[in-house]
Amino acid sequence: MTSPGLTELTARPDDSGIDTAVGAVRRLAAALLAAGGRVDLDLDDLARRLTAMAGEVEELAPELADRMVDMWSGEGVTRHDPVTGPENAIAPPLVLSAEPDSPDGAVSGTVNLGISYQGPPGCVHGGISALLLDHTLGVANAHAGTSGMTGTLTLRYERPVPLHTDLVVRGWQERVEGRKIWSHGTITSGDEVLVRAEGLFIDKHVERPRRGPSQ
Repeated sequence: MTSPGLTELTARPDDSGIDTAVGAVRRLAAALLAAGGRVDLDLDDLARRLTAMAGEVEELAPELADRMVDMWSGEGVTRHDPVTGPENAIAPPLVLSAEPDSPDGAVSGTVNLGISYQGPPGCVHGGISALLLDHTLGVANAHAGTSGMTGTLTLRYERPVPLHTDLVVRGWQERVEGRKIWSHGTITSGDEVLVRAEGLFIDKHVERPRRGPSQ
């Protein structure tokens, strides 16, 4: 449910079949990490069942080219990206909202990352922090009205980012000069800044996939 005063800018998982199924895949992936012989479960049988299910879905899924067109067919919020996409099993997913009355037009969201995102013991992998911030800065740019492709992303890791902790990911657009867009972002826990980011984006976009005239 959307909090009062917040305008959500990315998709929130719902109780539809696809979101529920993808959520189950996330849970399974986390549960299997380092399971090995430490669980009272026939992992060979589990592997066979999962392989059969994967094959069934692959056989029924549309061709990749058709799926790409469907992913990008709308003009609104996408549901497939690896940060906020509820249909993507590697996404946490993070839900980003526009901050009401924010003087810098910031967007933010809270995420709690489990063992699937671990780098150092008990901490989030630095590349995951970069992924979260890159995407959040992109959403902040779109919210501000001028967006584009990442040119450079500079991060300063102030402190280790803990797993299993509520983290606030925040981004805002600083300025636009011609085709260049500068944005900033942070990952915080409580009042402590863990990671800072500065991004330079270029006002350029990749063409969306489209079906041919005969399709």
